[in-house]
Amino acid sequence: MTGVSLSAMRRLMLFRHGKSDWDAGYDTDHGRPLAKRGRRAASAMGVVLRKAGEVPDRLISSTAVRAESTAELARVTGGWSCALELAPDLYGAGPDEALHIAARHGADGDTVMMVGHEPTWSMLAATITGGRIEVKTGTVIAFDLDIDSWENAPGASGTLAFAIHPRMFTDGSWKL
Repeated sequence: MTGVSLSAMRRLMLFRHGKSDWDAGYDTDHGRPLAKRGRRAASAMGVVLRKAGEVPDRLISSTAVRAESTAELARVTGGWSCALELAPDLYGAGPDEALHIAARHGADGDTVMMVGHEPTWSMLAATITGGRIEVKTGTVIAFDLDIDSWENAPGASGTLAFAIHPRMFTDGSWKL
């Protein structure tokens, strides 16, 4: 970390959409909905992140049905005050494009969450940290980026702040 104070860092949270329903009726991959398990995971993650004090300032989602549904369920169930912003170009974006989308939507927020897809999230994690992280459905991974403004997100590096998988909280042993 060079020349960036801890208070100036920005947190990027990547939320992979919940488990999708491959058996549902849909015309294109973009229209594939969430399965019951995916809806349950999205809702659980909304509550878990609120209870952990990790609610995003900005929430940006791919327009794919499963991603948008994941974002909205987490936001509503978690009681987050941020609005849901849709980014059509996030669907099919690569890691560099995703960082450009964060730069465009980050504005004055300290914490930006993007809801999207594999393999982009795993590739972006590798780009940011230099390590390998597999992002399973419903998982949230967060990075503290070595930047003081979202406009500097493209090309940013950082460190893994946390990774949370919904199965940690949806087995019935947790009171959400």
